[in-house]
Amino acid sequence: MSLRNHRRHLLLPLLFVATTAMGSTVSPVEMTDAPLSKEVSQLPELTAEQMSVAKGIRAAELHYPRIPRPYWEHRIKMCKALGMNAVCMYVFWNIHEQQEGVFDFSGQNDIAAFVRLCQKHGMKVIVRPGPYVCAEWEMGGLPWWLLKKRDIKLREEDPYFLERVKLFEEKVGEQLAPLTADKGGPIIMVQVENEYGSYGQNKPYVSRVRDILRKVGFDKVLLFQCDWSTNFELNALPDLLWTMNFGTNADVLKQFKRLKELRPESPMMCSEYWSGWFDGWGTEHQTRPSTAMVNGIKTMLDNGISFSLYMTHGGTSFAQWAGANNKGYAPDCTSYDYDAPINEQGAPTAKYYELRNLLQQYSSTKLPAVPKAIPVITLPAISFTEMTPLLRAGNVPEARKCRDIQPMELFDQGYGSIMYTTTMPAVKAGTVLSISNLCDYGIIYIDGEEAGRLYRRDNGGSALRIERDVKEGATLDIFVEAMGRINYSKLINDPKGITGSVTLLTTSGKDELTYNLKDWEVRLFPLTIDGIDALSSIPVTAPQSDKGTALSASERQMSTPAYYRSSFNVKKIGDTYLDMSSWGKGLVWVNGHCLGRFWEVGPQQTLYLPGCWLKKGKNEIVVLDLIGPAAEAFTSAKGAVAKCPVIRGVASPINDLLRKDRLPRVMKNLPAPAKRTATPQQANDAAPGAK
Repeated sequence: MSLRNHRRHLLLPLLFVATTAMGSTVSPVEMTDAPLSKEVSQLPELTAEQMSVAKGIRAAELHYPRIPRPYWEHRIKMCKALGMNAVCMYVFWNIHEQQEGVFDFSGQNDIAAFVRLCQKHGMKVIVRPGPYVCAEWEMGGLPWWLLKKRDIKLREEDPYFLERVKLFEEKVGEQLAPLTADKGGPIIMVQVENEYGSYGQNKPYVSRVRDILRKVGFDKVLLFQCDWSTNFELNALPDLLWTMNFGTNADVLKQFKRLKELRPESPMMCSEYWSGWFDGWGTEHQTRPSTAMVNGIKTMLDNGISFSLYMTHGGTSFAQWAGANNKGYAPDCTSYDYDAPINEQGAPTAKYYELRNLLQQYSSTKLPAVPKAIPVITLPAISFTEMTPLLRAGNVPEARKCRDIQPMELFDQGYGSIMYTTTMPAVKAGTVLSISNLCDYGIIYIDGEEAGRLYRRDNGGSALRIERDVKEGATLDIFVEAMGRINYSKLINDPKGITGSVTLLTTSGKDELTYNLKDWEVRLFPLTIDGIDALSSIPVTAPQSDKGTALSASERQMSTPAYYRSSFNVKKIGDTYLDMSSWGKGLVWVNGHCLGRFWEVGPQQTLYLPGCWLKKGKNEIVVLDLIGPAAEAFTSAKGAVAKCPVIRGVASPINDLLRKDRLPRVMKNLPAPAKRTATPQQANDAAPGAK
């Protein structure tokens, strides 16, 4: 989560040419030059009249990409009925510009349509257009292709970065500047950057983002910046409104003590009041008590403090969009329920009604009725009898060659998996295979047989001990799945695949030997279901190797990365949750819509399937599982009994089943790998009131 305020003070333009790592030349663009420290100190203070826009705001944070577009209006109406008078929204750069220079503001990405829906229901809008958003979102909203420029400095005065920010914000301005309040629209405030004090101290950079936003059309709307009470002064610009972010356990009035000393006339606003918290794979399910949240909001109402409730409705990080926390490496779950007043499926919770009762007391009119709930259905068992192994002969993509191992981005792929292949020297059993900066989940094969699995935990290396002698020339395959990029701290520069080296640590007599492996073949597996019809498939009951090893219903035998396809019929449309607790690790598509990631370690074991993505009659489902599902007895409609993987649609989510024993084991007594370097930062659960 993070807020940003961008305004631009006009200075002499600077023409520059930036060169990407791929060798392309970027067109010259106009930029401000020179450090702005003196300019910043001389800017005029906001007047009390200008800041008065921020008074009386009761905003609901909603994220349009986390809500299927057909449900946007329902969620806005739910917020209105809760007692809110505004909607606060991020603009997610990386969902709009998934390839450099190709912008998409249509369909699910139509932010202007979302804002107009808010206006239709009498809701003001606060826009937070990045470029960085945090939000437990892939790379904090920054597009992956920035990392093709290896020396890029994100969220700094890097010429290439600022050029791309400018081009993106120009597109945002085209969409939203016509909807600001001075033009009769609902947009009353625009944020500059986002919680920059938890990233660093750089007023010149924040000033340039501010200036860009002014220039793209947000010059007559109140600009603000958000931070914590402990760090907001690091980057506070005098011509911006300053707002605070904190959680339900914070001392509300204490959060504004320093602000009131500096700006006695300033409205007080909590730009992110955290209603709950997010879940991460392999960690306990997070909740926050409703009493603390309601009491904190009452304190704000009694003291004339505006607020935005983050989240009022969290929704779902569909597809690959869930990010990762910076505590070592801690990927976020697909569900962004957040223990918010409106749950992931859009239904009101007990927390919703407690808050609604409070807000009714502070409203001069009766609140609107709570909208009718979206129906929930269940689905009978869906059986899967066919699988498409990714590594089966004929299914493996063509190889590219490189001397030294390189990350995924340098092969022009942002998401999915990558496999590195080379040959090995002769080594004895007990040799340690060490991977420096495995990002993020790896399966190791030696001559086609799985030797182990590795998972990035500490931003450093991963290693396993080879259990058998290996002959010279043996083939080593390292299949790496990229999970969400870190969305917080300096570690947001988070390339995928293998970003360091691969070594073998062994002995010869009294000597210790280290082999640094070179000459790699690289194969790319994009995160898509396009083209799988052209791949060869096998029945799940067939042998999986030339050695004739048949599947066993008592074990996980479907243990190679594979697609599984099936179909199911629906008579009544409604939302449901797919129970993935008997599956391993991967993603699910229904009728072409990617529901997001599942992982057996939990705590999340179900995936939310919106009814608006279903149709009456036949529906198609595809599962990509890198670990493999468990088979169970299944009786077909014709009465035949078979053993195969199944999925059921259930009426309630399973978000609190944690199975840490399913994580790859960590080897002990191994040499400590070299860790990635980064400026020390506070973890975001150290923010005020986060716990």
